[in-house]
Amino acid sequence: MADPDVDLTAAELALGLLDGEERAAALRRLLAEPGFAAEVEWWRERFAALFDLWPEVAAGPHVAARIAATLDGTPVAARTRWPWPVLAAVSSAIAACLLLFIAIDPRPSAPVSQPVPAARPTSLLIATLTGDGDDAAGPVAAAFDAAAGSLRIAAAPAVDADKVAQLWAIGGDGVPHPLALLARTPATLRLTPADRARIVAGAVLAISVEPTGGSPTGLPTGPVIAKGVLARV
Repeated sequence: MADPDVDLTAAELALGLLDGEERAAALRRLLAEPGFAAEVEWWRERFAALFDLWPEVAAGPHVAARIAATLDGTPVAARTRWPWPVLAAVSSAIAACLLLFIAIDPRPSAPVSQPVPAARPTSLLIATLTGDGDDAAGPVAAAFDAAAGSLRIAAAPAVDADKVAQLWAIGGDGVPHPLALLARTPATLRLTPADRARIVAGAVLAISVEPTGGSPTGLPTGPVIAKGVLARV
């Protein structure tokens, strides 16, 4: 099957089949487009191999006479005009040979390398905090960017006017560490180095309901209304 990407204009130029404006346009491309010039050269080398299929034939004496007559200004007999069916047959044969070369042994195209993203560990951890029971809060999404040291968290669940939602980090030791008091709008929290070290894959984020100003003891004193495990993405 013929390669659909083959530029037949390059082959036609190499064969000398173009003339007039078509040839002029092809020659302009030859000068302006390195890729097109390379294709023309490839076809020229390809067709040059065809000459090995036919033996050399010496020109007859009448050829030299015709050339000499032309140089002397002597009128040369009118060229034999081929009937159009013959010209059509010759043109069809040339086109068939061209397509045959493309179909049987098409020009090997350079493989196109697809960019493959380099695998690299991500610095993003995410968690979806949910709860159960009567005090359960709806899902609260959280994302921690270790490279920036910031924790992005969605709006805090609604609590009573004299209460506040407080965020905690619980590591492998099971001890809650206070991170921040949450607002009713999404926020980006800038964590301290100590708190950043606690935000790792497998750690738990939890939200508890505390008195205004936060837990007075450093540990949750009210109900935990949502929690979720951090996972790397």
